[in-house]
Amino acid sequence: MALTPLVYWAQRHEEIYLRVELTDAQNINVHVHENVLHFTGQGRGAKGQNDYKFSLEFLLPVKSEVSHKSTQRQVNITVQKLQRGWWERLTVQERKPIFLAPDFDRWLDESDAEMEIREKEEKRNKLKASRYKEEGFISLKTGFLIIYNLVQFLGFSWIFINMTVRLFIFGQDSLYDTFHTISDMMFFCQILAAVEVLNAAFGVVRTGVIPTLIQVVGRNFILFIIFGSLEEMHHKPVVFFVFYLWSTIEIFRYPFYLLCCFNTEWKTLTWLRYTIWIPLYPLGVLAEAVAVIQSIPIFDETKLFNIPLPKAIGTSISFSYFLHFYLVLMFLGLIINFRHLYKQRKRRFRTKKRKAN
Repeated sequence: MALTPLVYWAQRHEEIYLRVELTDAQNINVHVHENVLHFTGQGRGAKGQNDYKFSLEFLLPVKSEVSHKSTQRQVNITVQKLQRGWWERLTVQERKPIFLAPDFDRWLDESDAEMEIREKEEKRNKLKASRYKEEGFISLKTGFLIIYNLVQFLGFSWIFINMTVRLFIFGQDSLYDTFHTISDMMFFCQILAAVEVLNAAFGVVRTGVIPTLIQVVGRNFILFIIFGSLEEMHHKPVVFFVFYLWSTIEIFRYPFYLLCCFNTEWKTLTWLRYTIWIPLYPLGVLAEAVAVIQSIPIFDETKLFNIPLPKAIGTSISFSYFLHFYLVLMFLGLIINFRHLYKQRKRRFRTKKRKAN
């Protein structure tokens, strides 16, 4: 009597993947009839060496053509969906069969699957770009990205090196004049960073608009409103820590992007780009929050940016109320961006592990 093997499944927008746990499988027969997949085969499964079979009625229509590949450890089956889309489950029955489980080695949620599609498109574009490169041709977009990333790398490198050298030479005194010595270059780099939002919005680079917008707007708010508009903040040591953390992250991010323009990878730099933000990004947000908190009594005293109310009321709304609300927004932005960056890192190194296997 045939037994039922363990079956693991995952999906993409156009395909269903099944992995049948059957070692040294023989006499395999896989076909789809009336939207039901039928499998029979011999091999060593959960119940030892036996005949195994199972059937699955799919939730939505699939194509009748089925491809399968048998290895020493398992049988891999690929089924094409009739229409592109994302299924809420695999089978018509709401209660999944006992022998069926998710294939977490290949499992992606819908947004990750879309990211995977974009990565494949990027690889195809890189192949095209490499062909152009061999012919001595660089596209206008690639040339623009090379110049942009190079300028930003040089700018943040100047900031990082200048601050590091001053720290070693002047020690603690360098913490109090950071704004006067570094702010011009930081203003330039952060104004230029607005280009990244446009790049994401118009598809020049494939990345999320919202995380990019959160970072650029958040940094410029700290730089122009908290530091730039209050002379009392210019001599605060928190300026040093904010600028130093920002520049440390960017001196690894921009050269990574620069190498990507040439379809080149330096593994050490790739690891640093996708890892160093883990401690530095939360520390940067914490330093920004400290700067906001230190500025609140100054805004209350100077009444800068207060919102005037009608003369009948005879008062105004302090800008510090907005700053209290902004602190909450900062940590919400931290959660959104941290999740985005973590998914990028996970996807990057998961892809590399698959290639290694």
